[in-house]
Amino acid sequence: MSAVLLASALVPAGMMLALWAASLRLRDVSIVDVFWGPGFAAVAWTSVAVAGGSPRGLLAAALATVWGLRLGIHLGLRKRGHGEDGRYAAMRAARGPRFAAESLVTVFLLQAALMWVISLPLQAAASLGAGEPLGLLDAAGAVVVLTGVAIEATADAQLARFLARPDSRGRVMQEGLWRWSRHPNYFGDFVVWWGLGALGVAAGAAWSLVGPALMSVLLLRVSGVTLLERTIGTRRPGYAEYVARTSAFFPRPPRRPRA
Repeated sequence: MSAVLLASALVPAGMMLALWAASLRLRDVSIVDVFWGPGFAAVAWTSVAVAGGSPRGLLAAALATVWGLRLGIHLGLRKRGHGEDGRYAAMRAARGPRFAAESLVTVFLLQAALMWVISLPLQAAASLGAGEPLGLLDAAGAVVVLTGVAIEATADAQLARFLARPDSRGRVMQEGLWRWSRHPNYFGDFVVWWGLGALGVAAGAAWSLVGPALMSVLLLRVSGVTLLERTIGTRRPGYAEYVARTSAFFPRPPRRPRA
């Protein structure tokens, strides 16, 4: 397990150093977002290569690849033709000449560290219980992961179609899954990681659930829901009414307006 832990730390660190170097040339730190999902696939397959190809490790790596590549392709297509994300552009403007060096730590190496912790279920699935057959918990985890991928992909596709419509400008997306949750794509991400956590538990590593727990905190309190909703109300008239009737995260039927 120690060899897997070490290798799984070195891979995202090396990847993020390379991306940082590319960001200096491109003057675009937001390229890091495109490689967030594929980075987990790289960690998963590294864990399998170091520990050996156990059935559970291969299952976890395959599931991480399905999720990670879909997310990376989606974000890459969405980014195409656009410059640096506004969040990073604001950081660049605030830091000035220091930003190039500071971004190595505050963006790239931070994401490498987060990737290592969040991927603990993938590392555990590859390196523990290699001689044990797959069981019901593994099957349940795989179903949960694929369900989460489907939710996330559906929400992303619905939003993309909405934004492509000429009449969407200034309006609030509240169709399809977005009627039930203000952030169904993030909820799908949440589902994926708790499904992968089940594989870690099946390997005998309940401690690896710290990974899905950290991802949940990021989605709910740090870079997901909380960050996005700080400004969206000012950009989308009618968002307050949408908030009043729609769950922030966990899907549920819309509230009926008060009489």
